[in-house]
Amino acid sequence: MRLQIRPASGSGRKQAILEAWYRERLKEAVPVLIAKWEPLIGVKVERFFVQRMKTKWGSCSPGSKSIRLNAELAKKPPECLEYIVVHEMVHLLELSHNNRFITLMDRFMPLWRFYKDELNRLPVRHENWAY
Repeated sequence: MRLQIRPASGSGRKQAILEAWYRERLKEAVPVLIAKWEPLIGVKVERFFVQRMKTKWGSCSPGSKSIRLNAELAKKPPECLEYIVVHEMVHLLELSHNNRFITLMDRFMPLWRFYKDELNRLPVRHENWAY
């Protein structure tokens, strides 16, 4: 999908349009990933949310069977988005990052550590950083 912004738009408006565009790309991609992984992991995601997050790539609420994903994932490699979706879905089975969680991640996504390392090399989101 192509994004067009009028040249005369202010920088704030351009940023808002771009962020909305990225959010929509995630809202298109995530249901496909959830549908792929639900039968493999054996969980049901009732709802997912895309939001701006400063310090996390995702989170989950096992009680409501929902996951939250950082909107910045739209700017990262698709494999990293899939890793975070799987990571949060596995948290619906095991809340902590204990041995059971690691065993489940190894079973469902053997290369998860590679994607985790790739994401950890990237900033979560860009703020107007002054150098």
